[in-house]
Amino acid sequence: MMKPLIVANWKCNPTTLKEAKRLFNLVKKGIKNIKNIEVVICPPFTYLSSIKYQVSSIKLGSQDVFYEEKGAYTGEVSPRMLKNLGCQYVILGHSERRIHLGETDEMINKKVKATLKKGLKVILCVGDKSRKSKEDIKEVAFQLKKDLKGIKKSDFKNLIITYEPIWAISTMAGRVATPKDAKEGAEFIQKTLIKSFGFKTAKKIRILYGGSITSKNARDFIYKGKMDGLLIGQASLDPKEFIKIVKSLSS
Repeated sequence: MMKPLIVANWKCNPTTLKEAKRLFNLVKKGIKNIKNIEVVICPPFTYLSSIKYQVSSIKLGSQDVFYEEKGAYTGEVSPRMLKNLGCQYVILGHSERRIHLGETDEMINKKVKATLKKGLKVILCVGDKSRKSKEDIKEVAFQLKKDLKGIKKSDFKNLIITYEPIWAISTMAGRVATPKDAKEGAEFIQKTLIKSFGFKTAKKIRILYGGSITSKNARDFIYKGKMDGLLIGQASLDPKEFIKIVKSLSS
């Protein structure tokens, strides 16, 4: 079994560089002796250059990227720029970007291709908006088909898929996702990948869970949910809680 991959998605937080450095350093200190967990921290773009010089065993990631290398694209950041800053991972297709920023599968596909071309690892997020019937999860298959269109099999070693149960993590969510739900999502993703790309290629791809995670349920989502790791939002902003999560998976 590969090391669990724990990804901290800070989203649009914290609001100052001082707070960002403090949060990073507290986490760094708290997990410095843990060897059997791979940890990635994805701060906002504005903090990447400062945190770059403080990374050690913790890897650095970005929350998004643009698909062109350079040019007249106001406000955008390219894969080449991220690589130059020391980023190794890029989160793409997060549900919040799909919902609030109108990001389409076609745009995500371009970003995936551009990111992989630069040798960066892609954390691609896919998810279903409802789980009222067995047909609802098929939305994930449609996303995978579009988001991974034209991707070379040789690039799959740098691809990670995150399952986001949008029906459970949105502000209007009616119920909480369980490890069983996560397992069903992961199994569906793997079956879809096997069907599209073959067993050997699909088995190389790690699948993470991207729902509500705490130190109390992290182990269950990894071991009962059969996940290869976690994409953590809210809990990653609380250094004590995030450290507890990492430690709970290292034992």
